[in-house]
Amino acid sequence: MTVPAGVVEHLFRHSAGRITATLARTLGADRLDLAEDCVADALEQALRTWPHCGIPDNPSAWLFRAARNRALDLLRRERTLRAKLPALADLSAAGTPATGDAELALMLLCCHPELPQVSQVALTLKTVGGLGVPEIAGALLTRPATVAQRLVRAKRWLRECGQRVELPPPDALPGRVDSVLAVLYLLFTEGYRATSGDAAVRGELCGEAIRLGRLLLADRRTDLPRARALLALMLLQAGRLPARVDECGELVLLPEQDRDRWDRALVAEGTRTFATACAGPELSAYHVEAAIALCHVAAETPERTDWPRILELYDQLLELRPSPVTRLNRAIALAMVHGPAAGIAELEALEDEPRLATYLPLPTAFGALYLRAGQPHLAADHYRRALLLPCSEPQRRFLLRKLAECG
Repeated sequence: MTVPAGVVEHLFRHSAGRITATLARTLGADRLDLAEDCVADALEQALRTWPHCGIPDNPSAWLFRAARNRALDLLRRERTLRAKLPALADLSAAGTPATGDAELALMLLCCHPELPQVSQVALTLKTVGGLGVPEIAGALLTRPATVAQRLVRAKRWLRECGQRVELPPPDALPGRVDSVLAVLYLLFTEGYRATSGDAAVRGELCGEAIRLGRLLLADRRTDLPRARALLALMLLQAGRLPARVDECGELVLLPEQDRDRWDRALVAEGTRTFATACAGPELSAYHVEAAIALCHVAAETPERTDWPRILELYDQLLELRPSPVTRLNRAIALAMVHGPAAGIAELEALEDEPRLATYLPLPTAFGALYLRAGQPHLAADHYRRALLLPCSEPQRRFLLRKLAECG
């Protein structure tokens, strides 16, 4: 029997956070590296055995037992950790990784305020989200070497801090939740617009971000309006995923998408979740982004999109979260309302922004607006610039198609 490596990796990513959290709660936060190594060993074992023996009936339980058994082997050799053997052995009773509190507690620990926020994000994406260093670098608009250094420092702090993998006191929760929301936002974004590899989208990352978002809402202590707004945003965006690639796996932009392929159940759930997020006075950037997403899914055709309303929402978003990425997205909305020249002028103001130096959507947006403006030679220049930047294979093919349109 042949089991594609991608299938194993998909099942692994779905379970990795829960298994790591369960082991880390028993081993201690200071041994997070050990927990991650055991989970990685379980994946290697699955890649060796599943192609010959088939996928187990309960893959998550199989991976958990393999990781736990590896941890038991290592603890028996390490005298200082032998006291943890009984607790780790007790995990065999359930046979499956814990759900709920352990994973939520690990997320919140990774977002401890004594860590810089960028390190909180990187650590959570690596430990709970299962992203690799290059993927995290793409999500954070930084270099892989920088991410690797942040992870080393963050894990050193975990070894020295003496913290337990447990929920923090109530007064510390709101700030920690904000950091977790930032992580889930980036995790979903990397899935929605994969920055590397052979796939245009990585639905498993989007699904993982949504699962972790639901985990926040399942606990009344972390069920906050802004958490609901982010979950609504992710659900609304995920509803468009089936139409984001065609039958050949090629990237399809929103105006060309077959709206009959949208997942209307996810869109409906996102709409309901957004309504509950708006029940109180709180207004966050996630509320505004969800409102923008709702404008897009509410339009029966691209021509009926309420671009003036979307532009107003981007103005509001800039007040709540001023960032070069928000300004770039606003420039697109501006072009849809006032013409491509207006959008191009806004994009030109972002050309010297260092955080966008390797950000693929910037030259891509230039190319699209110059094409609309009837200046294909300038559009071609920007598409060539985009092709020099890191991107996934579908993104590269998309850029080549756009370059060919320029003549």
